[in-house]
This record gives sequence, C-alpha cells and structure tokens, in this order.
Amino acid sequence: MSHVAKIEIEIKDLIALVAACRRIGCTLVQGQRTYAWYGHHVGDYPLPEGFKAEDLGKCEHAIRVPGADYEVGVVARRDGKPGYTLLWDFWGGQLARQLGPNGQKLVQAYGIEAAKKVARLQGYAVTETTKPNGAVVLQLRGS
Repeated sequence: MSHVAKIEIEIKDLIALVAACRRIGCTLVQGQRTYAWYGHHVGDYPLPEGFKAEDLGKCEHAIRVPGADYEVGVVARRDGKPGYTLLWDFWGGQLARQLGPNGQKLVQAYGIEAAKKVARLQGYAVTETTKPNGAVVLQLRGS
C-alpha cells in the first residue's frame, strides 16, 4: 500500500541537508531523479497538497536510509517558492525507524545544521552540546 506524505519542513539549503543526513546516518544522493516507494498510489491515503499521483516517485534528489527499501524524495516545492519539500512513503515504518515519527529526527538535524551554517557565515564560532534528554544546545560566540 502507498502512504506517501510530506515531511513538514521547507528545505532551502542542500548543503545543510547533506550535513543533516550525515548527522542521522543517511545519505543525500544529489541528482537522483526517482525515489523508492510502493510504486503506485492506491487511493487509500490523501496525496500531499499540490501533488498528483503521477508526481509520486519523481524527485530532484533522494535520501537513502540504511536498511530501508524506501527512500525520501527531495522534490521542488509546488507553491512557486524556492526550495524543496520532502516526500516519503511511511508505510511499514522502515523510514520512521531512522528518521523518527513524521521525520522529526531529520527535521531537527536540518534545523541544527542550517542554524550552524548561518551562524558561521555571520562570523560566529559555534559550540554544540547534546543534553541527556536529546536536546541540542548551540552556543554562538562572536569574534
């Protein structure tokens, strides 16, 4: 069965996405034009907004997850704004084991990496600490 959904994040920086993927043990394959999923929409789950059944499985880049048969599609946004959205077939839970429910581990990793990149570009030194509860604290120091 196909259960393709959108991970709720706007991707604007592929370099930060590469770092986020690496951070959680995945790989961004740039230029990969299809992503692995069930293969056809069977109508049992609503399509992500702005997408048609024939759009599924097509992408600009893909995220490979170790041990999973399916991949995450990095797809140009459909609202006319720059950047990407992430589509995944979450059926069976293979991707969620690595990416977290609704892709939250990937969302957090991308937020951390994007923030670190922006801070460094603005001249800050960045120190990262992970708390016992998994929360990540970034400390910025100006020069």
